[in-house]
Amino acid sequence: MDTREMLASFRIPIPLGIDEVATVIDACLNCAQSCTSCADADLLEDDVDEMRRCAALDASCADLCETTARILSRPGQWDEFVVHRLLQACARVCDACAEECARHAAHHRHCAICEKACRACERACNELLEGEAFTELQKLAGG
Repeated sequence: MDTREMLASFRIPIPLGIDEVATVIDACLNCAQSCTSCADADLLEDDVDEMRRCAALDASCADLCETTARILSRPGQWDEFVVHRLLQACARVCDACAEECARHAAHHRHCAICEKACRACERACNELLEGEAFTELQKLAGG
């Protein structure tokens, strides 16, 4: 299923724009998959004690990215305040996870891949938050 196609099928205008929201949804889903796999790979490493924090951050990041993607996939029922805070939280956890994965990237390929996915998701969330459409939505919502 194509995210943009699904959003375009809605009978209402999509707050923040179809392409912009689809980009974040896709980045979140990609990041969630990468983090889930990275966490599993972390636990299989010989230096598993060194990888515990990475695995924990991977799991938290995956959960928040999945939630963000699911909420953004329901634009007909958005609460602007919730969407704003969720995007902020997603960007923040992606940054923390990317930083931790970067510490291990030279030794563990899965961490390098995960860091890249986290950075892309963080960027997508921040771009949506900083975009003109979000500013207009906040004005309309009285925030």
